[in-house]
Amino acid sequence: MSRLKAILFDIDDTLFSTTEFAARARRNAVRAMIQGGINLPEDQVYRELKEVIAEFSSNYEHHYDKLLMRLPPEALGAHNPALVVAAGVVAYHDTKFEELEPFDDVAPLLQALRSAGIVTGIVTHGWTTKQAEKLIRLQLMSLLTPSAIFISEQVGISKPNPKLYLTALRQLGLEAKQVMYVGDNLVNDIAPPQGLGMRTTWSRRAAHPGPNIDQFHPDHVVDNFRELGQILRTEYDIPLHAEYATED
Repeated sequence: MSRLKAILFDIDDTLFSTTEFAARARRNAVRAMIQGGINLPEDQVYRELKEVIAEFSSNYEHHYDKLLMRLPPEALGAHNPALVVAAGVVAYHDTKFEELEPFDDVAPLLQALRSAGIVTGIVTHGWTTKQAEKLIRLQLMSLLTPSAIFISEQVGISKPNPKLYLTALRQLGLEAKQVMYVGDNLVNDIAPPQGLGMRTTWSRRAAHPGPNIDQFHPDHVVDNFRELGQILRTEYDIPLHAEYATED
């Protein structure tokens, strides 16, 4: 087996629970908007917000404006809609400022890999500004190789197009067999890099596997990054410290 020289990671639902965080932030936004003047039950407003997000995508910039347009006119009464929207925006961003953090075992593994001389990087799908902001807020940049950050919008290629991963390999000057990719999505994160000959690890603790799960065959499946560290230490001979020794 070729020695691994780089391990590249997805961000969302791999380095932190994007789904859980987004739900919490949106709930806080809805509560703030109700305090700001919406006279409807929280669950009703939250359901409507989820529909807006599903219809316009999570990257749409005017979720709360669309939300107010869909609510009965009497729900807002005499309150200024701009202030109600602002209340939602502030609450969402306050949650992001205060609560966005990686899984507890992410930083220790990245640090151990860097100490072992492994390139640690990112291949992520999304808008450049949003994905870059996540990495900064997660406080992981000091543990990543600066030249190994690939964001789909910035590259001009989206997942699951394997060319996104191929671009990363070319820019890093590495062969596919020298690189592992770790992600939560079987369609986007496992099938494309595996088709190029990269090693793949499915991180399933926050994953949404979807249908036809049996048609995917990642090289490894882990529920946390301690398990991943043990695999890297025992199967790939990466000199990680004793924390990642195989447990009896």
